[in-house]
Amino acid sequence: MEDSESNPPKTLTINTRHKCAACFQQFKKKEHLVAHMKISHHSVHQPKCGVCQKHCKSFESLREHMSGPLAKAHCSSVFSQYGCQLCMEVFESPILLGEHKDQCLLSAPACIGTINIPRIDYEALEDENYTGKRLQAVAIDCQMVGCGSDGSLDLLARVCLVDEEENIIFHTYVEPQISVTDYRYELTGLTEEHLLDAMPLKEVQEKISKILYNGESIGKARLDGGKAKLLVGHNLDHDLDCLLMSYPEKLLRDTATYRPLMKTNLVSHSLKYLTKTYLGYNIRLGVHDIFQDCVSVLRLYKRIRSQEHLDDKTATSCTKQNHTFVNPTSKELENMSPDELFQISTPNYPCWCLDSRPCDPP
Repeated sequence: MEDSESNPPKTLTINTRHKCAACFQQFKKKEHLVAHMKISHHSVHQPKCGVCQKHCKSFESLREHMSGPLAKAHCSSVFSQYGCQLCMEVFESPILLGEHKDQCLLSAPACIGTINIPRIDYEALEDENYTGKRLQAVAIDCQMVGCGSDGSLDLLARVCLVDEEENIIFHTYVEPQISVTDYRYELTGLTEEHLLDAMPLKEVQEKISKILYNGESIGKARLDGGKAKLLVGHNLDHDLDCLLMSYPEKLLRDTATYRPLMKTNLVSHSLKYLTKTYLGYNIRLGVHDIFQDCVSVLRLYKRIRSQEHLDDKTATSCTKQNHTFVNPTSKELENMSPDELFQISTPNYPCWCLDSRPCDPP
């Protein structure tokens, strides 16, 4: 019989799992976690579960995590009692939740239909103490009619701009540049009569530019923003194309392409869906109302902007390119803890909460 000492018991191998501090995904090797952090762009700006603190890439994925068919049991249970279905925040008590809902659930703005609104000559802001103030936002919405043989070519027919207090600061019908073949009455409510005394497109462009650039030169706005306003809308590229205008990309706030508001596969949601899901009321139940859409997209933007995510250090790095994983060596990165890796990770989109910060001095 062999001596037991010649055959020592086998040592059990413990498989260490490396868990991402943001999304909680686990990896067998540390190098795989590092690779994940390099491409995930996790940050404090991503929507976060108020129960387990998991970060998600979009509000849709957060909603699935907290209340979807495959939601995490504990998170779903807590959220069903203390969570707001609109903004996805979790509160400490049903009383606090009830108080919050009174403010979070909004009523639909009144429709203006196709009435003739007096043209408003908006005065550019002249404020000697402007430096350091937060940039103001203006929401825009356009209505199109059809041209071409089949009426499929979009032609600008109406435009509306609304300020942050939901006041109409510009509204007009737009003179057709070519013959209209389809007024799309079921969607727009427009007829030929609405466009008889409409404003020429060039004049529309001049008035909108005066509002957006706020009395400053286009060059100043493109360089550092200056006093130019933030332009908020849904599918802004299409609106600007129909206006035959451009605007600095850094001053655009588009609810159709803002990552946290998109589907998990980065496809845009409709404005109707976003309004119902995040504001709690329905739009476009009949004719597309240009003022109602303007106000709704502005409210969506302001709701996102009001989020409190970060400290000044993180805010400063948010708008920079993600170079934080480039300088350290692979070995140095692998020696970092998951929390340390998360701390040096930066987002690949500028969070709208940064718009609530005062402007940097010149």
